[in-house]
Amino acid sequence: MVALLGAALALAALGVSLAVLEVHVGTGSVFSVEGERVVLPAWYTSHSQKKPYVTWLLDKEDADPFQIMTYLDGVVKVEETELKPRVGFLYPVLTHNISVFINATRERDSGQYMCTVNVVDDTTTLGKNVGVINLTVLVPPATPTCRLHGSPTVGANVTLSCTSAKGKPPPTYQWQRMPPNHEVFFPPAQDHARGTLKLTNLSLDMAGLYICMAENRAGLAECSIVLEVHSTSTKAVIAGTVLGSLGALVTIIFFARHVIGYRRKKRDGQEEAANEIKEDAVAPKTPSWARRPAADTISKTSTLSSLAGAREKPYGAKPPSDTASILTTTGSCRGAPARGGPRAPSRSPPAANGAPRHQDTARGSVPPASLARAGAIPVMVPAQSRAGSLV
Repeated sequence: MVALLGAALALAALGVSLAVLEVHVGTGSVFSVEGERVVLPAWYTSHSQKKPYVTWLLDKEDADPFQIMTYLDGVVKVEETELKPRVGFLYPVLTHNISVFINATRERDSGQYMCTVNVVDDTTTLGKNVGVINLTVLVPPATPTCRLHGSPTVGANVTLSCTSAKGKPPPTYQWQRMPPNHEVFFPPAQDHARGTLKLTNLSLDMAGLYICMAENRAGLAECSIVLEVHSTSTKAVIAGTVLGSLGALVTIIFFARHVIGYRRKKRDGQEEAANEIKEDAVAPKTPSWARRPAADTISKTSTLSSLAGAREKPYGAKPPSDTASILTTTGSCRGAPARGGPRAPSRSPPAANGAPRHQDTARGSVPPASLARAGAIPVMVPAQSRAGSLV
């Protein structure tokens, strides 16, 4: 009997200890995908009917813990943080459920959330009134970028790369070739972590559509690339064609310039030969007798008088000599001697207006030998006819 009473007292004592204030969490780790809503489950137990004092804090790796929301004397207060428009209590606090929700989660919402509860007239042990939940916001992979590294010619080696700029946790990559020649690749040809695929000793059969899928716990994304295998290097052919065209153009320009230059030089040489003046030629000396203007004037006058006198001879007169007179560069004229004797003097021309004309006589004529020595040039003058006109 005494033993049963002692056991009852022990159970009573144990029941009192179980009634102490304590905070409980549904799970210590919660995962959410970016943009979705998440709930952090938590509640507390207590025999007190007083209103609790509840505080939620966020502890990030790169910052000190800060308070995000409180409940005191029936009033909810949300602190000024980036979570303010997106956080709140899930149920009324009087139900002992102190769970919170976060809408439109973001990657930077990740961290350690701590909930602390205190109730008046209730006791607790150290650390029992605190609940801790770790939130991890997952980020789906961003659309990856597929690239080709190398020249896709027969017999060559190329590498296909696939990279996603965003993703939490970091995505893994999987390459495959689409039908009709479907093929899945494995290491060592494919690196799942780096997203590379090495294709060696290319052949024409290896051409086709290749797809890369980037995947993590939050989702997946993909990109594709068309591999075209060429029998020869297209770039080399293009480069050779361009270089050949440039070489031909340069050659044509070179020869065209030389031909034009040759023709221009030949034309300039002909013009210079036509206009060339012999610098070593000696100018003819003026004879001493040419400096005497009176004698020159008399010689010219005598020549004209001889011609005028010849016109006045009668029709039946003896014709003059067929031999032409010699006219020198100085203008003097010396006729040939008449056949059979000296030449008769010419008659004077008739008077004009009743006044007789004065007949000029040739004086101071120079012998032909002297003129030749002085450098004079003989000029042939036509002979006269019977009427006195020049033939």
